[in-house]
Amino acid sequence: MKKSEVTSKRAASAASTVLRSESSSKTAKSAAGSALSQRKAPEKVTSPVAATAASKTLHSSESSKKAKTAAGSALTQKPKK
Repeated sequence: MKKSEVTSKRAASAASTVLRSESSSKTAKSAAGSALSQRKAPEKVTSPVAATAASKTLHSSESSKKAKTAAGSALTQKPKK
């Protein structure tokens, strides 16, 4: 099922910051990359691997606020089962 949502400007900026950060985890960067790839592409959806990474990022106490913003955006664009 296609989703018509795109990543907001704020979430895309957060994702960009996460991707450029050397201290961001691999899972946070995966979720951020997924969110950023969907900035202006409503036909794209979050893959199961990126969705898992986003979930782990949201549950981690070590993840930054920006990482969690990007992860939340990526999960919002995950297709329904």
